[in-house]
Amino acid sequence: MSRVVVIGAGVGGLASAARLASLGHDVTVLEQSDVIGGKLGTIEHDGFLFDTGPSLVTMPYVFAELFGQTGAPLESVLELRRLEVACRYRFADGTELDMPGRVEEIPGALDAALGSGTGRQWSRFLERSGKVWDIARGPFLESPITAAGIARLAANPLSLAKVAPWRSLRGFGEQDLADPRLRALLDRYATYTGSDPRRAPSALATVPFAEQAYGSWYVPGGLWRLGAAIADRARECGARIRTGVDVTRILQEGARVSGVETADGERIAADVVVANADAETVYGKLLSSEGARRAARSHAKLDPSLSGFVLLLALDGLDEAAFEHGEATHHRVLFAEDYDAEFDAIFGVGGQAQSGPKPVERPTIYIAAPEDPEIVPGPGSGAWFVLVNAPRHDPEHGVDWNEPGLAEQYAESLLELMAERGVDVRDHVRWMRIRTPADLERETRSPGGSIYGTASNGAKASFLRPANRQPVEGLYLVGGSSHPGGGLPLVTLSAAIVAEMIGPAEGRGSTAP
Repeated sequence: MSRVVVIGAGVGGLASAARLASLGHDVTVLEQSDVIGGKLGTIEHDGFLFDTGPSLVTMPYVFAELFGQTGAPLESVLELRRLEVACRYRFADGTELDMPGRVEEIPGALDAALGSGTGRQWSRFLERSGKVWDIARGPFLESPITAAGIARLAANPLSLAKVAPWRSLRGFGEQDLADPRLRALLDRYATYTGSDPRRAPSALATVPFAEQAYGSWYVPGGLWRLGAAIADRARECGARIRTGVDVTRILQEGARVSGVETADGERIAADVVVANADAETVYGKLLSSEGARRAARSHAKLDPSLSGFVLLLALDGLDEAAFEHGEATHHRVLFAEDYDAEFDAIFGVGGQAQSGPKPVERPTIYIAAPEDPEIVPGPGSGAWFVLVNAPRHDPEHGVDWNEPGLAEQYAESLLELMAERGVDVRDHVRWMRIRTPADLERETRSPGGSIYGTASNGAKASFLRPANRQPVEGLYLVGGSSHPGGGLPLVTLSAAIVAEMIGPAEGRGSTAP
């Protein structure tokens, strides 16, 4: 039996703990916060409950596999509810599209909302992106990145042509998408990895494919329950979860890990350490070897991902509110008039930081407005999560989100912009909380509040993301800043990859109970 310490109780760390404990390892999870979940956080006040991180579950089979391979099936512990309307999109020209939650209904909905032929354009795009999915899913999303895997792709001309790694996501879509609104729709998916669609690789075309092929899902009562269910499963399998424990150093004996040290001076021995922490933090703060310093220098060359500026709106009187086109919708996206200007502001002009990042004047606005009686104090109330893409917190070279008055002024401008785009809730706000990239950095220790660690900007970015197995023997990375990337399904897949690498405890079979 190996002694395993998991640093961090985000979804990646909890899923790793559940899998490794089910394989017979002695697992302890150490979380610096007083609560579990990492970026899958929650705030409850005055009868309103908010998810403060992810608001959508995609690729539900990933979670079904996690629970099925560690004990009782997912449906026995948690309800996932499919959304029949995945999202209502309002484009810059004012047209609106209710995107169906079932892929077979999408072409007709596009033709009806955006004009004849747009459904066929999107179908052609999904057909090509589905082929990329088929190529990338096993070797890259569900396996560790290896030189051999990259070489196999490069050696197969047919696969290489379909993936087209030399082409940007935007360039990949332009082959099929003549309608500018469909191009804006595709551009948005680059932000799911914190990236710029003009520089993100074509392989990210798999993101809209997976979302639409497998549907959009919600957890009644809030997505925080998914993290809680994974934590419960880890405990059932024998893992211990300790909160309020700040790991300050990963200990080594020679070339391998020997445990961790906490801020209180406690030393916990371990044969294996799984770090569910940002790779920059691991290299820069938790390790002290020359190898770590080399890794830190290499990691510093990658673009950090974008961050987010969030409003949590506790609303009343929504049964009397008059929004464009009436009824409430779980997810809304109000597109910017100039998407390129948005990415220029976040990453710097042309993505090269020539003028320095700055808050976006007229950003695309995402609204999660669940119709869920479990998260509000009563009828007519709403717990709305409003998010815009934002540059990371970087007082020295970019935006200082702690600057007095900045967050409050920006929040008011976003409420006005929502109203201008047909969603005016200003007279219904009981109270509002603001969460800036600086807040995200403080609460989750993600440097700068970068949501996904590093961005997937550039053809090689996906291959340069920190590997799950580290040069220090017995050390593994899991979570959004490591392979295969950020987002609930991918961090859960990273846990599966790490568990497969570590394998069952000595004397155990090759399969979990």
